[in-house]
Amino acid sequence: MNKKKGIFKRFASFIDKKIFMPVTRFVVRVSKKLGISNKSVENWLSRSNTLLFVSLALAIGIFIIIDQQIVVFSNKTAEVLKDQKVEAIYNEEAYVVEGLPEDVDITLMGSRSDLFIAKQSTASKVTVDLTGLRPGTHRVNIEYTQPMGSISYSVNPAVATVNIYPKVSETKPLSTDLLNQDSLDSKLVVDKVTPEVSSVVIKGADDDKAINNLNNVATVKALVNLKNINTDEAGTVTLKDVPLKAYNDNGKPMDIEIVPAKIDVKVKISSPSKEVPIKAIPDGEVGFGKAISNITTSESNVTVYGPQSVLDDLDYIPAKIDVDGLTEDREYKINLEKPRGVKSMSVNNITANVTLGNSSDRNIDNVNIDVRNLDDRYSVQGLSESDIMVTVNVKGVDSVINNLTSEDITAYINLKGYGPGEYEVPVRVEGTDVRVQYVSMTKRVKIRVVER
Repeated sequence: MNKKKGIFKRFASFIDKKIFMPVTRFVVRVSKKLGISNKSVENWLSRSNTLLFVSLALAIGIFIIIDQQIVVFSNKTAEVLKDQKVEAIYNEEAYVVEGLPEDVDITLMGSRSDLFIAKQSTASKVTVDLTGLRPGTHRVNIEYTQPMGSISYSVNPAVATVNIYPKVSETKPLSTDLLNQDSLDSKLVVDKVTPEVSSVVIKGADDDKAINNLNNVATVKALVNLKNINTDEAGTVTLKDVPLKAYNDNGKPMDIEIVPAKIDVKVKISSPSKEVPIKAIPDGEVGFGKAISNITTSESNVTVYGPQSVLDDLDYIPAKIDVDGLTEDREYKINLEKPRGVKSMSVNNITANVTLGNSSDRNIDNVNIDVRNLDDRYSVQGLSESDIMVTVNVKGVDSVINNLTSEDITAYINLKGYGPGEYEVPVRVEGTDVRVQYVSMTKRVKIRVVER
């Protein structure tokens, strides 16, 4: 009992010396500065309620401090570090390693303060030491190193099965692949792409068991991203550090070492253009007893932009006008469609006015039949005179059809895919004036295809 009383006395003495006395001195100093008399302060401190509230406040403060310190610095906890990169230690010049995970998850266990320091450390890393292992299949441990010994950890996965192959190399020709071509200004085209090297060295495993077998590399391409070309003018642009990628026969990328890994590429850009007429083409048949006497358009020509090979084959831009069932004059708003390969046009929409008149017709005799798409190894013969020329009925307004001759009309047969033999084939007719309807009076002709 005496021992317990002594403990309480020592504790009370400690509280009095370390807490109440410093607090009292602090209050006295403050009261002097504020001009408050010592007697008033003494009376206030001598009240039982004052001491009670001060003690309670100190007790609560001490409890909070101790509790927070225990929670923050004493409690054990765990934290998971996701997708930590794995570093393999081996002779990269001599071997290829497959089967090693690119990243792993690390679970750290320890106090919050230690975990906080461990996460900030730059010395932490995940490694697999393959030093001394020969070609073959091996089970290896994945290790996590960090400077704090008070931290425990687990790695997921902790073990990996890897295949080690001898590394070989060979030379491959280099080609180019254009990415994001739509990002280039619509009036520009890529004329020529010139990489700084024509071939590269590829390195990898020469083993059929390897996922990235060097023998499966079909092509190596420089991936030229046209988004990196910031110009709207023709000229030559040099793209720096263009990445290279290897692909197999199925077009799938392969994880193969390429030397060099990046190159410079020169891209020659041009802006080919051509002015061609806009050709109004009626689609459908106008109302009974009517024919088209005239078609006028708000624009007669358009400048088109695109590859030169496309422009060379382009003679006009069609403007289709739906005249089916039309019985009176009408104005049309027409959106022009870009032909395949054309990137841009100076005119994208026009206004067309169609004027009608009374319809009449006449026959035009002795229109020769042309042959189209026949193989050069063969020639064709008509079996009779009626099989080599036809009569064509033309329908339109008088002012138009009265000026037509057989030279303005083309009758033809399409013999694509035909070989030697006798055939009865359909006759097709077309003319130079789109306001006229052309109908062959002879629907089919008999011909003989022979070898030359």
